This record gives sequence, structure tokens and C-alpha cells, in this order.
Amino acid sequence: MGFRLRWNAQRLLKSKRKGEALKKVGVYIVHDIDMASGNPLFDDLQSKPEVIDPTQNEDIMDCESVNDPTQAAIKPNVTVSSSVRELLECPVCLNAMYPPIHQCSNGHTLCSGCKPRVHNRCPTCRHELGNIRCLALEKVAASLELPCKYQSFGCVGIYPYYSKLKHESQCSYRPYSCPYAGSECTVIGDIPCIVAHLKDDHKVDMHNGCTFNHRYVKSNPHEVENATWMLTVFSCFGQYFCLHFEAFQLGISPVYIAFLRFMGDDNEAKNYSYSLEVGGNGRKMIWQGVPRSIRDSHRKVRDSFDGLIIQRNMALFFSGGDRKELKLRVTGRIWKEQ
Repeated sequence: MGFRLRWNAQRLLKSKRKGEALKKVGVYIVHDIDMASGNPLFDDLQSKPEVIDPTQNEDIMDCESVNDPTQAAIKPNVTVSSSVRELLECPVCLNAMYPPIHQCSNGHTLCSGCKPRVHNRCPTCRHELGNIRCLALEKVAASLELPCKYQSFGCVGIYPYYSKLKHESQCSYRPYSCPYAGSECTVIGDIPCIVAHLKDDHKVDMHNGCTFNHRYVKSNPHEVENATWMLTVFSCFGQYFCLHFEAFQLGISPVYIAFLRFMGDDNEAKNYSYSLEVGGNGRKMIWQGVPRSIRDSHRKVRDSFDGLIIQRNMALFFSGGDRKELKLRVTGRIWKEQ
């Protein structure tokens, strides 16, 4: 069945219209099961191959020839052409389609997420969609095995069509987003790429070592507009860490927060700890925690208050003087848990 499915799909790709191709895929699959089963119901379908109602034949389409010894051997080696993938691409959102896949009476398909968006009208021919499922195409998809979309980043896995999406949401090779919070940066890439981007494009300070001692100065501490003040990258233990320090509004009160993020996945971040200390006038505050992965967005970490938080009055007290200028010295260190 696997060989026949592949051969039939390749024939269908020569069709001038995608809708016609989908109808023919449905017919060929039914014929294939028909010959293997001998069921009278299949004989009736074969005598009327142009009339296929997927909603009435769902059980038929879910049947599979389990006695064919060649099927298991051939299926893993099926080569999926780009044209077959195009059949599984929603014409509205251009994403891969997953059950339930809907179709109009002319065989044009679209995903279930886009059906409400087109007001029950086929985006290709404008005919009413109704509630017809394209079980034939769902069956085709179930037979496919595809590479991860992050193949170019190093993932070499091959996954069944319906398992691929879940894998990609957790793939360790998926690219990272730029952790710079001062702009809506859309750059993505692996860690070396992101580090180079931060250095060259955002002009971020880069430091080696696991200890730090930074001074933050602001002439008018009463101006708080959720603005990022500082991002510094540290290289230690063969890894990279981002130290954030910024002001933001918490309710009606402005506060300052400092926190560390790990440039890697969360399971690796848990191998490290860090401490932050700020003080002045004989007082000090200390924070100790685990760095968050840059998989978590900057806003998510900040809004969870997972870091050293300093109220403005306390920050000005640490600054000394006439309390009209913010002068904070933040020290800290990073260490690896044994």
C-alpha cells in the first residue's frame, strides 16, 4: 500500500488543479483498500468512484491493510516531494494542515483554524464549505515521515507527520530569539550567532569571568517608561549569561530590577546559580537564584519578579547625597552547582 500510495500521489501532482488532485487521491486510496478487503461496501464505492462523501465513509478510510508484509518495509523509505507537501499546506495561513482538514465540494482544502476566518466560504472557488472532511488527505498525511524544520540548525530527526509539530515545539535545535529588551528585535539563531549579533548590532558590553561589579547612574530617577537600562553579557564556564538591569512601573510605584538569564535551554540553566548584591549607607540587599533560560522572554521573567527588586525610595537611599540622582552599585557572581 505504501508503494502504491507513493506512485499514485506522484501521478496526481501532474493535475492542473489542486482540488482535482485531492479528489483523485481519495479515489485511489479507496480502490487500494477495496482490493485488499473484498467488502461489498467497497465494491459499491468502486462502481461510483467520482462520488465520495468523506463524512459517511470515515470508518472505511481509517481501515488499513495490516496483512501486507511489504507495507512496513516500504513506508519508512517513502520520499516526500515538495508537491505532496504543498497539498498539505493551508491556502489561507500557509501552515501545515492537521485533522480535521476541511474541503469544499470542488475538493479545495483548508485547515480547521482558518475555516471560521473565511465565513464558511472556500477561499479558492468561493463555494460554501459545509462540514466535509477530507479524510483522504488526512490518510495521506498519516503515511508521511518528514524531517524537522530545524534541520538547518542541526536536528537530523525524521518524524511522522502528526508527531512533527509537537517535536518542533520542544526541539533542542530550535533557534533562540534575541534577548535584547531595548527594542523589538526579531533576529533568531543559535547561541554563537546571537552572541555575535548582541556584540556587533546592539553594542552590548561583553565580559569574561564569573564575578561582576557594575555601577548604574541616572540623572533623573523619576522618569520611568519601562525602559531597559543595561544589558551585559558574561562568558564563564563555557557558557554565556545576560545580566539585565532596568526600571519599570509596578502599580503606581517605580521600581528597579536586576536579573540573570542563561543563554541556553532551561535544563542547562538549572546547573547554575547566581547572587546579586546592592547597598549603601551601611545597608545592603542580597538576592540569590537560578538564571532563567532566554527561552523565556524578557518580559515574562521581569513580570514574574524573579530577580533583585529595589523600590525607588530604597534605591535613592542607597545612592546617598540629595536623593536627586540614582547611583547604584550592583555586584554579584555566578557559580556552577556540583
